[in-house]
Amino acid sequence: MRVSRVQAAENRETVINVASRLFRERGFDGIGLKDLMQAAGLTQGAFYKQFASKDDLAVQASKRAMESATLRWSAATAAKSEDPLGAVIAFYLSMDHRGEKMDGCPIVALGSDAARQGSDVKASFEAGIKEHLEILSRFIAEANAEQPDRKAMAILSTMVGALTLSRVVNDPDLAQAFLDAATEQVREAAAA
Repeated sequence: MRVSRVQAAENRETVINVASRLFRERGFDGIGLKDLMQAAGLTQGAFYKQFASKDDLAVQASKRAMESATLRWSAATAAKSEDPLGAVIAFYLSMDHRGEKMDGCPIVALGSDAARQGSDVKASFEAGIKEHLEILSRFIAEANAEQPDRKAMAILSTMVGALTLSRVVNDPDLAQAFLDAATEQVREAAAA
């Protein structure tokens, strides 16, 4: 049975969305095409009509994951527009975000995997990271702080590192301590 172009486009978007979440949960090599396509409600044969390779899908899913992260930052700031940087910090460095393996930060979930991927996957992450840095720089500049670009790099690095460390440990108190310490350092860095 032939699939219409509209349905094929919808199927492609579904696969990208599912892959974006499953790759964050399991890593690029942690799920095979058969299971990925099954999770998307499609057959494995449909994959090759939509993507040149799993690497091609990894690029598209990485872009989608970074876009999703940016949208979550926007939602956090919209909820607390008087303190957008504080809203991002509170959302990002939370135990709730720590527990969101499928929907959480793709830099944390896939950063080490992405470093071992091809240049196209890295480019997807780089574009998303640059967008995060631009957002942070804007918030810092609005607070009349000096060197907003450098501070944004330090803040993003601290937040990603703290969330990563919080996910690596079993002890929830230690995980919370990493998040709390980072929150304190990030607020101080932004205000300095």
